[in-house]
Amino acid sequence: MNNMNQKHEVRTVAKGLSFLEGPRWRDGYLYVSDFFSHRVLRFDGNGLMNELCLVPGQPSGLGFAPNGALQIVSMIDRQVLQLQGEKLVQVADLSGLAPYHCNDMIVDGAGGAYIGNFGWNSAQDARIKSTVLLRAEPNGTVSIAAENLVFPNGMVLTPDGKTLLVAETFAARISAFDVGANGTLRNRRSWASFSNVPFETIPEAVASGKPLPDGMALDAEGALWIGDAGGRGPVRVGEGGRILDRVVTESLTAYAVALGGADRRTLYICAAPPLLSKEFTETDRACLLSCRVAVPGIGSP
Repeated sequence: MNNMNQKHEVRTVAKGLSFLEGPRWRDGYLYVSDFFSHRVLRFDGNGLMNELCLVPGQPSGLGFAPNGALQIVSMIDRQVLQLQGEKLVQVADLSGLAPYHCNDMIVDGAGGAYIGNFGWNSAQDARIKSTVLLRAEPNGTVSIAAENLVFPNGMVLTPDGKTLLVAETFAARISAFDVGANGTLRNRRSWASFSNVPFETIPEAVASGKPLPDGMALDAEGALWIGDAGGRGPVRVGEGGRILDRVVTESLTAYAVALGGADRRTLYICAAPPLLSKEFTETDRACLLSCRVAVPGIGSP
């Protein structure tokens, strides 16, 4: 379904936040990390917010173990944590294989998690570098699931669990993998590519005007809603990269999205000032937005 001519009515769910990532809809609630404030938050369907926990190492990717326990990526110290009651318990230590800060995560039905990472410290070296996608097993074992990805970030699994889609933000592409029975990844291919040439630096990628996919959500027609780290609103794309729809967020950038609500037709948008702008790290400029869309979400997250 192509809705490029439809104007979406965007409403503000919450404002005065620091930087939202990893939105996940589950059992009537939206879970999200607010990482500069170190908080993991939960919103009900009416937008009422409560704080679930504080993560000293900055929370990012979220997921759920098979028993329903919330799992959290701790960015800076590169761990996967699980919230058990009011306590955070380490599930996996990623620091031996992740070269720099970790970001998004997706947890499969067996409890195995795929976790992305920045790959390098851009404050010390401006040149974009590739990195690895990691897999953490429920017993804490960590391995390299795939190599040579550029800033692996948002991920989705198809409903049958057989295909993993990974946003490579600063390569302006989305890659697909077949998922084996034990979580191994093979048959890597391009699902969508928005640039014909590689970028040397993050400023070059942002200045290109190309979609830079971040957090993603899969819908029932097989299209993806993507947060666009270089744009001003989320974009709905089909396989091959055709842009089917977009939501305008005015002066804000949409970094991650989730499809939730009782019918999974509410698009939740994690918005903040544009990447590389001086306002980006101000602690009260981010907000959670939402709008209604025509096609419901499926799969995970």
